[in-house]
Amino acid sequence: MLRSSDDLEAKVIEIGFLPFFHNSVKGFSIQEMVDPRLWFSDEEGPWEWKGPVIRNMNCAYGKLFNGKAGYVSLEWLPDFANYRRAFRPVDSVVSDFPSGVTEKMILEAVRAHESLLSKELKDLCGLTVSRRRKTFDLIDAIEPVPAVKRNRRGSLEPALTRLQMSTRIVIADFEYSISRSGELYGWGIARYTTPEALYGDDFLSACEGRTPEESYDRIMTYLSSVFPAVTDLSLRKLID
Repeated sequence: MLRSSDDLEAKVIEIGFLPFFHNSVKGFSIQEMVDPRLWFSDEEGPWEWKGPVIRNMNCAYGKLFNGKAGYVSLEWLPDFANYRRAFRPVDSVVSDFPSGVTEKMILEAVRAHESLLSKELKDLCGLTVSRRRKTFDLIDAIEPVPAVKRNRRGSLEPALTRLQMSTRIVIADFEYSISRSGELYGWGIARYTTPEALYGDDFLSACEGRTPEESYDRIMTYLSSVFPAVTDLSLRKLID
């Protein structure tokens, strides 16, 4: 059982891949490896472990498995990205009509600023406008994306999830509100970035010379050796 962020990080490094929630491979998730009492308690649990694990720079985190959260070790991230990016191209067509935001628009905004909190990204894409302005706000220092209309309705989540599934965007950290007494509170706000900004422009060089298909076969062969009793179909559901 995982009992700390160190345990979690060690498990991700050991296996290479670790989804957060139940999936097609029984027992292969943080949800099944952590004492249920740690999920919502006064003690630190898997929700609070995310930031420390990400900041140690050994594991990438995001919605990487069937649109749900999980970790991939830096050892396996190059092959994972080599495969995912080839078969999940960035969509420049508006697929979320209420918001009018495209995957390309989000990716360009994140690349331009290296990293953005989810609320900053929404503002840049015209989905939110602060009702009350302070003397200085971080958003004031960010140049809006050109030609973006303000006050749109909709959500960035569908496009953000697709960009994470294609490994073009990962979560760099979670930032919390601070009370007057200096204590953190509330749910952490995700800060998005690209793997290139977080791990270096050459992070893909570890699989240089391999085709996306070869990277996929390498991952499947490895996971089949880790889970010999699991069918290829179940593994494909996880990796695709």
